[in-house]
Amino acid sequence: MTNPLAPLSIANARIVDPEAGRVTEGTLHIVNRHIAAVPGAGATTIDARGAVVAPGIVDLGVFAIDLPAFTAGGITRAALMPDQSPPLDDSALVQRAAAAGKPDVWIHPIAAATRGLLGADLAEMGLMSRAGACAVATGRGWIADSGVMLRLLAYARALDLVVIAHAEDGGLTRGAVATESEMATRLGLSAASAAAEAIAVARDIALVRQTGAKLHFRQITTAAGFDLIRAAKREGLSVTCGITPGHLFLSDVAIGAFRTFARLSPPLREENDRRAALKAVADGTIDVICSGHDPQGPEAKRLPYADAAPGMAGAETLLALSLGLVRDGIIDLPRLFALLSTNPARLLGVPGGRVSAGEEGDIVVFDPDAPWRIDTDRMAAREGNTPFDGLPVQGKVRHTIKGGQPLG
Repeated sequence: MTNPLAPLSIANARIVDPEAGRVTEGTLHIVNRHIAAVPGAGATTIDARGAVVAPGIVDLGVFAIDLPAFTAGGITRAALMPDQSPPLDDSALVQRAAAAGKPDVWIHPIAAATRGLLGADLAEMGLMSRAGACAVATGRGWIADSGVMLRLLAYARALDLVVIAHAEDGGLTRGAVATESEMATRLGLSAASAAAEAIAVARDIALVRQTGAKLHFRQITTAAGFDLIRAAKREGLSVTCGITPGHLFLSDVAIGAFRTFARLSPPLREENDRRAALKAVADGTIDVICSGHDPQGPEAKRLPYADAAPGMAGAETLLALSLGLVRDGIIDLPRLFALLSTNPARLLGVPGGRVSAGEEGDIVVFDPDAPWRIDTDRMAAREGNTPFDGLPVQGKVRHTIKGGQPLG
């Protein structure tokens, strides 16, 4: 990086302000790493003519530190899930993860809720919070023991930590690789009912009601799950949820021909659930759109479907795919960046997600109309496994700016 204190001005920009819910035209100034009302002396100027300027994306819940993919996707902060090797269940591991991306993309570790992510003994959440953990999570799995989950939520509330939960009843999904549907039957795949999600969500909401804790479901993907989230919000409970583009734009039809790139966790749902997800974005039920970035190499994906690892590389396609929601008239640009930036930053209690004076100079500059084709062989990600391979999209990042300094 160049001098981190060098001032920067981004001129001729369409500036997205998620908090105000508007898009304005003008120049954005960054001085001493923060957004400023006036330009700094000797500022470098970026001409953003034809481009959009918005808060840098805060990606809630990535599974790998993948700096080239983050930079290519306009991500300036990434919250790292605890499902690492070893799991982030110790303060030293959390501290090491927090330093991994600086000074470029900042990594915000999410602490493991239980030791080894085994769902039994609670980890030392207080120590990990002091070491830099921004939240605590159950990881890829569900905590089956309701007593453990109750204690987790109670301790997290005392520490003012948000709990990030996986929403699938493990007793129903054990051994399953797909959602029960006509497609799973035709392919002969082991499948579980989509009701596994609603059962997990209902249990955890009941425990939130008892403890008053803050709970975020990293991904909700079914109509029944969204209905439960809506009801919890109407009740005034501190319950939020997220989703990835995979579950917004793909149904289980995508796993046809045993396409392992489309094996995700949770598995892809039927079309009625996908449509319910779009409605949940439109009506405000969904709070966060995240990439779920989980790159898997050929040794994990080019296997029989049931043996392949779930997960997709999503960081550098997150913005381009999500812009489809704007083009389809489901939401507008300010709402999109509330989902991508402002809401996840607020939820985690980290800087970012705003373009007002005094805020961090974390910015993405992108051309919303630039066409390109997703190509697994040309992605910046560690591995390019994506079910969107070959899809034409619009929206290309020109600059990812962290603390006023362009990356890459």
